[in-house]
Amino acid sequence: MKLQNLIFIVLFSLIRTSAFCQDTTVVDLIRTKPDSIIRILSDFGDQIRKNEIRMTASEAMQFLQKKLQPQIWKNTHDLLRESIERLINEASSVPFDSVESYLRSYPYDSLNFKSRQQIRKLSADSSLTQSDSLKMIADTTGKPLNLLPANPDWFPFISYENEYQGDSTRAAVISLLEYLGDRDSSIVNFTGLGDKVIPVWLNSRSGKMHRYWLKSDMNDSVTVWIGAHSKDTIGLYLEHGVRFARPVGQEFHSDVKIEMEQIDRTTLLKARRIIVKPELWKYRTEASFALNQASLTNWVKGGESSISTTLDITGYADYNNKPYKITSSNFARLKYGLIATSANGLRTNLDLLETNSKVNHKAFGKFDFSAVMLFKTQLTRGYKYTDSSKIIVSKFLNPGILTLGFGLDYKPNKKTSINFSPLSYKATFVPDTGRIDQTIYGITADRRSKHEPGMSFLISNEYKPFKNVTMTNRLQLFTNYTHNPQNIDVDWEMILTASLNWFTDVRVNTHLIFDDDTKTVEYDKENKPVPGSDGKPKKTARIQFKELLGFSFIFRF
Repeated sequence: MKLQNLIFIVLFSLIRTSAFCQDTTVVDLIRTKPDSIIRILSDFGDQIRKNEIRMTASEAMQFLQKKLQPQIWKNTHDLLRESIERLINEASSVPFDSVESYLRSYPYDSLNFKSRQQIRKLSADSSLTQSDSLKMIADTTGKPLNLLPANPDWFPFISYENEYQGDSTRAAVISLLEYLGDRDSSIVNFTGLGDKVIPVWLNSRSGKMHRYWLKSDMNDSVTVWIGAHSKDTIGLYLEHGVRFARPVGQEFHSDVKIEMEQIDRTTLLKARRIIVKPELWKYRTEASFALNQASLTNWVKGGESSISTTLDITGYADYNNKPYKITSSNFARLKYGLIATSANGLRTNLDLLETNSKVNHKAFGKFDFSAVMLFKTQLTRGYKYTDSSKIIVSKFLNPGILTLGFGLDYKPNKKTSINFSPLSYKATFVPDTGRIDQTIYGITADRRSKHEPGMSFLISNEYKPFKNVTMTNRLQLFTNYTHNPQNIDVDWEMILTASLNWFTDVRVNTHLIFDDDTKTVEYDKENKPVPGSDGKPKKTARIQFKELLGFSFIFRF
């Protein structure tokens, strides 16, 4: 404690001594001392302030642009990053008043043409001005225009398919300008000698008036009304009934002049391109629910009363990053259906859980380098029913089918994708071999999984033969390089949808599967198992087909 008091007295004497020097301050003295003195000063609560950072507008722009590089951010959609990017765009863009003035005064009538021959004539006659050309075109008729490369220099477009596009362009521009004008609002705070602040919104069109007492330095006040009664206009109105008493001897000076600076508003600033941030991710979900019911009472021809339901939910997530030339399409789908009959009770007649992800990178033309992942399984247990019992044949992740592929993706249009993956891998898993016979899925009796290197081919297409009719096809082909490559696995699903209204569809869904490794017992005409050469029931690979038809309630969000 004595040592600290001694150090404090020494420092205090140094500071008092520096006060008599004209060019030395306390801060300068501290900076010249060793780090130990600074640490001692910090123990007594002194704070060393950082130098104030100042930047010009261009320096600040360059600094923040470097900070926007995506590789230094954890999340490119961070609110701070998006706000800084918006700030840079506003600071680097031309003031909107100049853009608005240019768009409102542009001669859109000069963009209206009706004849290709007139364009050739106007292009050849270099003595004609833009206004002369407009007069010649105003009284003519002809076919819709498609401008030639030799169009006049003042014409801004390369080609122009429809006539009178200048009128449409003017209408669209004026509509957006009025929309922005109505949406844009600014708040102005009025204050005087008192502490009261009156906020007034410009362009709010509220018409609200605020009463304000305007005070002088003698604390005298007069009542005024403040409000924004029209666009970009502030109204100041004196209270009704207020009169002014001028003091005796007040004189008027008619020779008083006010110096005013002339501003040249005839020259517009050059409009710059406005950078719009693209939306990288797009999401959508589609859910359909179908309910079918049949009731039979004393029906001589036979049949069963039944109730069946089907739920089909698909969620889509699409990614498109044009600067990096990366696209990705992803979806997850759940299909589940139940049927209840008077004889068999409640059973599952439809169960599917699948995901599909594809990542593309631009290669050349309409071809992309592509990576594909597909996974299929089911949610609940599936049974094979006999006359006296039921046998478990599937459940969650039993089986689970995973397919990976690397290759090229060809997109001739937005509705069609043809994916060819010469480097592919297909795996089938049945972990619970104690309850489920894995051999029906092509897995040997001593294993729980099957691994197949091969080649896959995937085609996706959406076709609309009519306005309210949509046909969606997904065909997947796979061949094993190491085992019977001539036997190709087929998985083809087709969905035909006819929209009746905004929430009801008629839907036909067919699903065809053929897997050479998936074998089932073959039956004869009397529905008895056909014996094989080993005396056991003969098993063969056959086409699996499922078809659903019904009315569905559709929910899209």
